[in-house]
Amino acid sequence: MTTSQNNKIAFVSGATSGFGRAIAFRLAKLGYRLIITGRRNERLHRISQQLKEEYSTDVFSLCFDIRDKNACEQAIQSLPADFQNIDLLVNNAGLAAGASSFEESDIADFEQMVDTNIKGLLYITKLIVPKMVERKSGHIINISSIAGIEVYPGGSVYCATKHAVNAITKGLRIDLVKYGIKVSSISPGMAETEFSLVRYHGDAEKAKAVYAGLVPLNAEDIADAVEFIVTRPKHVSINDIQINPAQQANTYISFRNT
Repeated sequence: MTTSQNNKIAFVSGATSGFGRAIAFRLAKLGYRLIITGRRNERLHRISQQLKEEYSTDVFSLCFDIRDKNACEQAIQSLPADFQNIDLLVNNAGLAAGASSFEESDIADFEQMVDTNIKGLLYITKLIVPKMVERKSGHIINISSIAGIEVYPGGSVYCATKHAVNAITKGLRIDLVKYGIKVSSISPGMAETEFSLVRYHGDAEKAKAVYAGLVPLNAEDIADAVEFIVTRPKHVSINDIQINPAQQANTYISFRNT
C-alpha cells in the first residue's frame, strides 16, 4: 500500500523522456505537485498538460540546460513562492556520449558528460539544498548507473561521471543526515529509453543492437524504484538500489538469446 504525498513538491530534472518522464508521472499519481525540467520546451509543455489532465496536480515547467550554471540559478530563482519549498529532488538528467575506446574518443563527448552528469547535478543540488536544510526536511534521489559501480570497455569517462555521482551521493548523505534529509541513489543496468540513441549520436541501428537478445529494463521499472523509496516510513531511508535486467550479470556480461 502506498502513502499519499499530497501537497509535497517534487523537482525532477530531465523530465522530457525516459526515466524522468516516467518518474514525473508516478510522482503525480502519488499526489506530488511537480517542477519538471528539460531542454525541449515543446515536450515540457505537452508533458505538463498531460500531468495536469491525468492527475489534476499543479505542474511548473522550467526549460533550461543544467550545464549552464547561470541558467540553473535563473530557473530556481524564477520559481513562484508556492513552489519554492521543494520536498523531493530527483537528479535524473544525465547522458552517455560516445562508446569508443578512450584513445579514439572525442573530447567534446567528455565535456558534455562531465558538465551534465556531474556539474549539472551539483548546480541544481546546491541551489535546492539550502531550503531543505532550513526546514530540516527533504529527500534527494540521484539517478546513477551500474556504470558507477563497475567500469566497462569504451565507457571510461561515462563510468567516471557515474562513479562521481555515487561519491557525491554518499558525501551528501553524511553531510545532510544531521538535518533529517534523506539521500538515495538508483543504479540501473541496461534500460531501453533514449539513452543509447543519444550515446550513438542518433544512430538508431547501433542503439537497437545494444539490447539485442535480451529484455532490458524500461522507464517504469525505475519509476517503481522511486515509488518504493519515497513511500517508506519517515524513520526508513533506502540508501541505494541497483537494478539489472534478469539477463545482465554486470556491466559487460549478459546472457543473450540467439
